[in-house]
Amino acid sequence: METAPIPAGHCEPVPQPEEEKVRIWINDRPVEVPKGMNLLEICRSEGIDIPSLCYLPGVHEAGICRVCLVEVEANGRRTLQASCVYPASEGIKVYTHSPRARRTRKRVVELLLSEHGGECPTCVRNLNCELQRLADEMGIRRVRVTGERRRYPIANKNPFIIRDYNKCIRCRRCEAVCREIQGVGVLGPRNRGFDLVIGPPFNKDLGEVDCISCGQCVMVCPTGALTEREYIDEVWRAIEDPDKFVVVQAAPAIQVTLGEAFGLGAGTVVRGKLAAALRRLGFDRVFTTELAADLTIVEEAHELLERLKGHGKLPLISSCSPGWVKFCEHFYPEFVDNLSTCKSPMEMFGALAKTYYAEKEGLDPKKMVVVGVMPCTAKKFEAARPELVTRGLRDVDYVLTTRELARMIRQAGIRFDELADEEFDQPLGLSTGAGVIFAATGGVMEAAIRTAYALVEGRDLPTRLEFREFRGLRGIKEARLKLKNQTLRLAVAHGTRNARRLLERIKRGEKFHFIEIMACPGGCVGGGGQPILGRLNRREANMVERRMQRAQALYKIDLNKKLRRAHENPAVQQIYREFLGHPLSEKAKEILHTRYTPRGRTNHRLLH
Repeated sequence: METAPIPAGHCEPVPQPEEEKVRIWINDRPVEVPKGMNLLEICRSEGIDIPSLCYLPGVHEAGICRVCLVEVEANGRRTLQASCVYPASEGIKVYTHSPRARRTRKRVVELLLSEHGGECPTCVRNLNCELQRLADEMGIRRVRVTGERRRYPIANKNPFIIRDYNKCIRCRRCEAVCREIQGVGVLGPRNRGFDLVIGPPFNKDLGEVDCISCGQCVMVCPTGALTEREYIDEVWRAIEDPDKFVVVQAAPAIQVTLGEAFGLGAGTVVRGKLAAALRRLGFDRVFTTELAADLTIVEEAHELLERLKGHGKLPLISSCSPGWVKFCEHFYPEFVDNLSTCKSPMEMFGALAKTYYAEKEGLDPKKMVVVGVMPCTAKKFEAARPELVTRGLRDVDYVLTTRELARMIRQAGIRFDELADEEFDQPLGLSTGAGVIFAATGGVMEAAIRTAYALVEGRDLPTRLEFREFRGLRGIKEARLKLKNQTLRLAVAHGTRNARRLLERIKRGEKFHFIEIMACPGGCVGGGGQPILGRLNRREANMVERRMQRAQALYKIDLNKKLRRAHENPAVQQIYREFLGHPLSEKAKEILHTRYTPRGRTNHRLLH
């Protein structure tokens, strides 16, 4: 069997024009740089750190915050310029830390602090706040500017993201990532002047507009203005309640990201330490969501084969990402019937825990509490969906992000990096490599192909288990797969703006058979609940590199697994044998499947 990228034709490559260089002076030192490149990136590439707040490379380069001011001498004049938007041109002289530049940048930060809610000790971003760090680096020990401060109520009516306008510095990074990366555009400027805030139309709650709850806005917010809704106290109360049996499941992405919150490098595998930490926190059973990911693959592969026989709409589109599902419901309701009816692995696990596992262990499901540790704020929204209830009980009771789990570990006084490795509990802790790679974009597709091919061909793969056409961070990846006498056209997209591009192609008539879509850039490894560390050490890998390192770690785990296909998981086979019967059985549909509902647009903001 072979998979191959879609042919791109036989055109010769177009020669690229040679990049024009210019000579400029930085702090009286001559350098040769690409013409038009902004001064901020030039200085950072030369080892000179210029502060910034509003700047997101390639996403938001607006010069709004003015924290990146430098002195530029050009045409005989020496002026202050925002380095993130000032292009390099022949002969200019740049002074990055002149007295004038330092004084002005310090005053800009003081002005921001004068309007900022000063609740640092109790803020969730304390010691990890970009504004706080800049104030320290600039030596601001008192704010000399005083005056009126805004007093806004905290917006907390939804189960996934909390907004505190009192901490907003109006950098508009959240607006840019929502529009440019996710293609949603529910955030924008409201009011004017002193009363300007960045939020949804008409100051509505995020739960009342087309927000897909992905949390990418939280990831780029430099302060505590946007944070996940925290459920740490509720989880502690459940653990401390002797009448409750508390089960925790950890998503595969957590094992390659949690270590970053404790100073370990991006992509460090902490699977054993994760299991040990969860057990020390007091959970009654410690499992991994990977088993449910394997189960999802088995059900979804069978669903694909059924649809290929004419039983359901094509293309089949994955439904593992709750942010993507909500995006589809709002923006492309005509594709809701294309969504896989499989619940996400998190929800499958919760449903199995309160049915199969409860029966097996003689537990009262009404006294069970299922906690999910997820890389995603959208999982908080998903857990609250009314559709995801099995036999009268909510599948998952609480969802903690990677960041929340790190806080709980610190609250418990656990030295995470010193923990000895432990194993997850059985049988719901057993998994294959297919369940692990779910956390990277393209992983669901690759895992599904491994199982679908074996089901159709009835034999092992002849050459390899990896399908590298679906790996990497290209926005849309495509391939063809020959399955017996049929050639399937497959696609993978990550980031909902890329999903929009792909769905528009389908609306114009392009045919696909199976599509994987993840709401977050890079998939779960880039989820909105992952550690926020980018500005603590500006020499760290950037977010794109970090996502790649996390994904590569997952593929290494997969490569070292004895079992690498979902249907080979003995625990999955046991669940079918003892409880579900067979894939797509009536019981499997009751426990593991659901339906979604078109929501339509709740605002009419245009995206270009």
